Amino acid sequence: MSADQRSPAPDHRALFSYLTADAADDYIAIMRLFAGTLLADLSAEEVGSQLTERGVVLDPDTVESRCRQLVDWGNLVRSVRETRVPTVAAYHRSRSRYQVSKLGGRLHREAEELFRAVDGAREVARELLARIVDSLDHILLQVGDVNRRIDVEALAGAVTGVFNDHQMFHESVTDFYAYLSGVLTRYDLGGEEYTQFKGLLLDYVDLIGADVNRNAPEILERLRILLQLIDRVLDHLPAVPTVDGEAFTIERLPGRALSDWEQLAAWYGASGSRSGPDQLRAAARQALGQLIANARRMLTATGTGLSRRADLLKLAAWFHSADSDSAHRLYDAAFGCYPARHLLFGPDEPDTATGPGTSWWESIPVNVPVSLRERGDRAARGRSSRVPDPGTEAQRLVGLAHQRDAARRAAAAELLAAGPLHRSRLSKAARDLLLEKLSAVFAAVSTSATPIEHQDADLGLMLRATPANGDATIVTSADGAITIHDVQLVAVPIAGAAHRLAAAG
Repeated sequence: MSADQRSPAPDHRALFSYLTADAADDYIAIMRLFAGTLLADLSAEEVGSQLTERGVVLDPDTVESRCRQLVDWGNLVRSVRETRVPTVAAYHRSRSRYQVSKLGGRLHREAEELFRAVDGAREVARELLARIVDSLDHILLQVGDVNRRIDVEALAGAVTGVFNDHQMFHESVTDFYAYLSGVLTRYDLGGEEYTQFKGLLLDYVDLIGADVNRNAPEILERLRILLQLIDRVLDHLPAVPTVDGEAFTIERLPGRALSDWEQLAAWYGASGSRSGPDQLRAAARQALGQLIANARRMLTATGTGLSRRADLLKLAAWFHSADSDSAHRLYDAAFGCYPARHLLFGPDEPDTATGPGTSWWESIPVNVPVSLRERGDRAARGRSSRVPDPGTEAQRLVGLAHQRDAARRAAAAELLAAGPLHRSRLSKAARDLLLEKLSAVFAAVSTSATPIEHQDADLGLMLRATPANGDATIVTSADGAITIHDVQLVAVPIAGAAHRLAAAG
């Protein structure tokens, strides 16, 4: 069981008591005073005077009682600072001093953040995914070369940045989809509000999905390489401070244990189980499905695209302003609840002996079509086609993208194996990749007398073009030969990218 799955200790539950107690406003004001200043050390008298300045008036005995109760719950701790006062009376007034506890301060900061939160959608910090990629590249640059001197502080900063950025992204995207779920379950959603929400959902969800699909595979690729070098990372992170040979009981930052990296890699799909990106895609499909269901509910049965919400609101306003007799007449007119009269001269009935005096309770039921009975219209109905599941198509497209990426990496590896490209024989895929890179090289080499380098960081490939009057680079393949005049071409690996290319292959 991981640390975030264990149940909280019973004494930790007591920390939440001040938020729901009968005098919650007093407790929150006191905790706000202690948590608002670093290492605040206050007596009950000082707490009372500062609360008075903030507009919260409490007598000294009440403040003392509230502080003692917060100590019992664990939000405050008694101070051990030596008290220096001029008189005995002053000593009795200030002998009990208090400080905020570690967990109490953390809880109150979280509570204050919750108090400031709004009911609307929270912006998703999707830009952090690209920053995670950069931080992982920096870590690999530090530990990838065994002969390199590691900058311990820079390594620790990059490790902390990876986990902080991932936590902020995960929290913001979780809040966003929780907000979507709350809005989509509303049955009063309609009109302009529905239109605005539909635009937000379609545009923003697609934007989040595009960032996740682009950056998540890059993060997973780097995490898999980093797990092979994790011992070198953990060994060079700063150690826990010690006193007299015994370690403090310190809650370490994330990324200082192997389990932290394994859980992070599992979230991005390294474990083979359902990954975080897969859950985000499933949540997006569910939200879009609920949006379609809401649109279907809002439309009338004839498919005119009009919602009955405005009509029902207008009817409710009439009921609100009508007296008792008018409300009864309005109800009868709106819902067809007139007195029952069986008047014949309608559709052919199986029993012609049924007359005006026959009650509907005793007569043979009239067969009313389902469309008329349930939806109030006579339009012909048929079975609607099923909405295709986009999940299968998405998986197919992702598979094709992986295949194309693997083919490009194989072609890049072939170019790197060839090195100097003069008189080399390449496959069609490697030849096409070379032609793709030549378009960017020719524009620069034609105006320069020095070698030109074109880099592709994703493939780990650098193409170096050196001007050479009179010489040529000839590349052959199964369907012909290419002659590049006055240029010598060499394919070399980018420093630090060879191991990533090998791991991807």
